[in-house]
Order: sequence, then C-alpha cells, then structure tokens
Amino acid sequence: MKYRSIYYPLFAIVVFMQAISMTAQCKYPNTAFSPGESLNYDLYFNWKFIWVKVGSTHFTVKSSSYQGKQALRTDILFKSNKKCESIFPMRDTLISYTTPELEPLYFRKGAFEGKRYTVDEVWYSYEGGKTLMKQRFRSHEGVWTDTQSSSDDCVNDMLNILLLSRSKDYTNMKKGQRINYKMVTGKRLSNQVLIYKGKENFKANDKQTYRCLVFSLLDDKETKKEKELLRFYITDDKNHLPVRIDFNLKFGSAKAYFLNGTGMRNPMDAIVKKK
Repeated sequence: MKYRSIYYPLFAIVVFMQAISMTAQCKYPNTAFSPGESLNYDLYFNWKFIWVKVGSTHFTVKSSSYQGKQALRTDILFKSNKKCESIFPMRDTLISYTTPELEPLYFRKGAFEGKRYTVDEVWYSYEGGKTLMKQRFRSHEGVWTDTQSSSDDCVNDMLNILLLSRSKDYTNMKKGQRINYKMVTGKRLSNQVLIYKGKENFKANDKQTYRCLVFSLLDDKETKKEKELLRFYITDDKNHLPVRIDFNLKFGSAKAYFLNGTGMRNPMDAIVKKK
C-alpha cells in the first residue's frame, strides 16, 4: 500500500492561507511574528475510532542570512513518539529562508518515514516581473530529478505560505469566500483553493480556549470534484497563531493541537477562557 505521511497535511498549515494576490517581486509586510518565536504541537491519529497521540511538532523562526543578505529562517521538525517509533519512525524537517519582507528565497523538506527518505528543494529568483524556480526532488529510491519553472504570479512553498498568511488582514473576509493561490514543491507547481468557514471557539492542549478563524483547504481547484484536505483554526488576533489542524488522509484522519509557545510578537487577544 502506498504510504502517505500523517504529517504531510500539517505541512500545509503550512499551505493553509495564501490569501494574498501579488505580482513578483513578492514582498509583504510582516505584522504577526518576530524572530525568536517557538511553537509546539501534539499530533494525533484516529485508529478504529480511538485517537492516539503519535508525535510532536516544533516550529521556530530565527534571524539569519542567505547569500550574504539579511533573512528569516523558519524550521519545522515533525517527530514520532516512542510508541509510534517502534511501528513507523518519522523524522520530517522543513527549512525555509525568506527576506524580512517574507519574499521566498529557498525551501527544503527532508522526510524520513519508515524506510523511505525523500527530499524536496526549491531555489527562487526574480526577473522581469516573473518568479523563477529551480526545483529538485529525491525519490525514496534515491533518484534525483531537477526541473525549472516560472510564473507571472507569486509562488510560495509550504512554510512561506504559513508566514504570509499569518500577516494577512482578515477583517473584511466573508463566510464562504474563496481564495486561490499557487504552491511549489521540489517536483511540481499546483493550484489550490481556500474557503473561509467563519469563527469558532476551540480549547487547545494548553487548556486555554481561543476565538478562531476557521478555513477549509481544498484539493486542486481545477479538478471537477473538490475534496477537503484540511480544516484549520487560527487565533482571531494579530498573531494568527495556528491552534488546531484537522486533516483527511487516504487511510484515516489526524489532528494537531497547539500545546505551548514563547516569543509571540503580539498580545494573545483571542483567548476567551483562560486555564
């Protein structure tokens, strides 16, 4: 059976809100986070109607440099716990470099899942109003494939989309509103659609209840039948902090719940009930 990591949809939190229509160069003001932010999540998988904790996720943003210029570096580490490790070990690492204005520069995803190891890499450049991408992919058989692509629109990877979306102003967004965007991996460029579902309160694993904006991520908008891949909740404040992600997989369902965090840039004004 072809395996699909339970962590992959979380990366798309990761694809969860590219609601910004821009033309290259693709810069956007950062209002939601600062270097030094660190977030932790618990991951669960549904197995025969029982929710089992299978691992954790650690997210960080740091000041860095890229090709001699000031940059932000974002890292996400997905790690299986000891119980899951004995059955199916996982170590997935995502790295993204952007300018301070959140313009993508480089992306890498290394996924070690069971006996499989794959790599996605993307290098960005900008010329003549176009986004140029050099892409590289390593299959689990160890075969490397190099491709190149370009777009008249802004194109983002999993992590950069997260950063951009957190700085978006959703004040005037209406329930049911649809948002289109482009996402790149090491081997392909795809179109996605996001739908705003309204507001709900959610109690995270830090025992606090948050007022959240809820979004549904659908598979390629060009297909005849749309399929929900993700449903996720972000705080209804200036941080737009992801506190819950529900994802549908070929072999079941999984969830990620916010556990704790430090270094948030703005006050957590979306807390409606403290622990």
